[in-house]
Amino acid sequence: MQILPAILIYLVVPPIGLGAFLLLRQRMIREGADIYLLIEYFLLFITYGGLLLEVLTSLLWYSSGQASLGVFYLVLIAPVVMGVIAYRNFIRTKESVYYFWAYRLSILYFLIAPIIFLLFYLLDDSF
Repeated sequence: MQILPAILIYLVVPPIGLGAFLLLRQRMIREGADIYLLIEYFLLFITYGGLLLEVLTSLLWYSSGQASLGVFYLVLIAPVVMGVIAYRNFIRTKESVYYFWAYRLSILYFLIAPIIFLLFYLLDDSF
């Protein structure tokens, strides 16, 4: 039964996230969104998807080298990525709902990620 969590985490969740991004991408293209905004949303999906995969890995399976690389990205690289996205979209939040949510989601990462890391640090030593 150890293989079931791995299948769920690594073979079911990422295609669902990719499908959700592709649906959003189609809608954004139909509405004439900027190509840079599409790239920013792709990075948002990668970052929040990575955070979800790390949480699921810690809760349902066991930590591995791959999970450690994910934590490395989420702790050291993702804050820079999210900061750049927030900076680029701050002025344009009134132009479109896409700019508004890109800004909000990038700022929200600075609240959500530390809380998740702190909770897993306090509750589970494998994260």
